[in-house]
Amino acid sequence: SCADFPADKAAGYDAFAFGCPAMGSEELEYDEFQPMWDEVKETLGDKKVVLFGSYSWAEGEWMENWKADADEAGVNVVDSVICYDAPDDEGEAACRALGAELA
Repeated sequence: SCADFPADKAAGYDAFAFGCPAMGSEELEYDEFQPMWDEVKETLGDKKVVLFGSYSWAEGEWMENWKADADEAGVNVVDSVICYDAPDDEGEAACRALGAELA
């Protein structure tokens, strides 16, 4: 789980796929994911990163905020995908394409 991923583990990986649903008022999950993200984002350097998640209300603004936060931290976000509710066929295909970008 994200609570078990300290920032010092990031050095052992070449690329990352971070997934988090929108919570509360268009925010990242704040109990476990946000603290992990805040710690690890500063250690990612130029490693490829993709962001993905789902939402079930509003417009998906949390992803735009997340990407802006990543950009501010110098994270190399190569792409992102958001899906309304559960991924449909198009959303699943987009997620597979994200994986291909990391491979």
